[in-house]
Amino acid sequence: MSVVEETSSDSTTYRIHRVMADAWSHTALKDSLQVVADGVVEVVGFGVAAVSVLHDTGELEVVALSGDDGARDELLGTFSPLSGLLEELTVAEHWGPRLRFVPHERLSQNVSTIGWVPDYEPVDDPDAWHPMDLLIALITDDAGEIRGSMSVDLPDDGMRPGPERRRQLETYAEQAARAIVSAVERARLGERVRLADTARKVVREAAGELSSGPLLDAARQAVVDGFDIQGLWLRTFDDEDDERQRANREGTPIPAAMLEMGDRIARACWEHQRALMVSTRREDWLLSPEEHQRICDFLLAVHVTSILVVPLGAGQECLGVLALARDDTDPDWSDAEIAAALEIGQDLGRALLTARLFERERKLVDELQQLDAYKSRLIATVSHELKTPLSTVIGHVELLDTDDELSSRGQASVQAIGRGAHRLHNLVNSLLMLAKVGDPHNVIEPVLVDIGRALKEVAQLLEMQADDRDVTFDLVTPQDAVVAHGDPYELDQLVTNLASNAVKYSGDGGRVELGVEEGPAAGTLTMWVSDEGLGISESDQQQLFAEFFRSTNPQALAQPGTGLGLTIVARIVERHHGRIEVDSELGVGTTFRVTLPLAP
Repeated sequence: MSVVEETSSDSTTYRIHRVMADAWSHTALKDSLQVVADGVVEVVGFGVAAVSVLHDTGELEVVALSGDDGARDELLGTFSPLSGLLEELTVAEHWGPRLRFVPHERLSQNVSTIGWVPDYEPVDDPDAWHPMDLLIALITDDAGEIRGSMSVDLPDDGMRPGPERRRQLETYAEQAARAIVSAVERARLGERVRLADTARKVVREAAGELSSGPLLDAARQAVVDGFDIQGLWLRTFDDEDDERQRANREGTPIPAAMLEMGDRIARACWEHQRALMVSTRREDWLLSPEEHQRICDFLLAVHVTSILVVPLGAGQECLGVLALARDDTDPDWSDAEIAAALEIGQDLGRALLTARLFERERKLVDELQQLDAYKSRLIATVSHELKTPLSTVIGHVELLDTDDELSSRGQASVQAIGRGAHRLHNLVNSLLMLAKVGDPHNVIEPVLVDIGRALKEVAQLLEMQADDRDVTFDLVTPQDAVVAHGDPYELDQLVTNLASNAVKYSGDGGRVELGVEEGPAAGTLTMWVSDEGLGISESDQQQLFAEFFRSTNPQALAQPGTGLGLTIVARIVERHHGRIEVDSELGVGTTFRVTLPLAP
């Protein structure tokens, strides 16, 4: 049996014994091919039969051998280049669809025999078998692609096989082809299932995270497990976390020049929608020879044989790069793995973009909250500073108002100053209340509050204001107390603001109803304030609880107000975990309903 190899400087690379983790390592396939080899020896009548399979690297590996023990020891598990075999077969005789025979006298002079050569003396016959004769059946799939080979040696009669033996060899070659093609398809199917599982796991892990750091951490282990790799490098282009930005294999520092090259490669890969496999064993489609050598030098320094560079991106934007590392004990990257890795890069890119948008939104919300807190502190500070001088002004106005020596013009001026000071005083009080109820750090210390009693007290407080406009109060309260759990001052302010608005915007002789009852939902109460006044337009209702909003209705604008009363009401309701609803129609009236948790 002769196995030929080109005598070039690269020939030693084909002699490296590697651990092959692909279809050919499957025990079931080797067992099937061993049956084929045994059949050739036992039935067809050859002393040695060997079956080889073709790897993605272009190498043939002997995976099954029957016959001579010495041949088995020397040949089983060895590799040889398919290119060398095909070159030798250019002078072969075609003995059938698959069988190729090269007589020893046609062997080229620029090849050396390796492996096992039988110690055999040919018989004295023109058709005698020579130890250097080469008889091989090429094993192909349905598309005509070479998948392996079957070689034989030492015919038991010492003669080159005739038509019958050739037909039998073709039959066994057909069986080997079916076994190999079936194993390839099983391996490809298994690989697709494994990679699909990896993709689903990566997407599932990533979808559960709305922060880029945890998202990448969650995806990292799924990628390592799914692709059976030694490690990975991960880099995102606009990540503020430098440590995460330079996450790498086993803590190996990455030179700045290599990072810059990786960024450029990732963007080029994203533009072409391709991944890039960089290997110490072969060239690639993107890099110059100098760049390729620089990367290979770095890979060798960190004991890596190949990396698969996968861009992370979404839409037109490349967001980062993922490099998957393998060493010389791992198989080469298959087309299915490269396609799956690229798809995962796209899925991770979309998840990363979503996470970053969420982070930016959360950052913006934090900034707005800080701005709102600052505004509340500013309002509180300014209001406190205004309150003292305003109190002084009001006090002096009241003193001047009792002075009988003032002229009528002076009294009118004092009264005007008083009205203005009181309006400012009300505004300051409203601003202080708004700052209080808008401060998230101002925690409620709840007590039991009888809402029915609060309604009665507010009606008594506003009795004079209601009498001035001939407005009557109707109280609707149950016999048993309806009790909320909250801040008594704030709940009193809530009722007061709603009731005073109802009186203010009611016509002369109007009616205002104040009521409370246990709510339709268990554990709640409903309090309402209803009037028969101006009503509120639908457009105004959309902005009713905004700060400083005043109705666009001219009749409503004629009434004095700060535009803060309903804002304060809404904040108090929110702080007490309730809700407020408004039902209004222009010229008919308005009803506010507030739902609050009932005290346990």
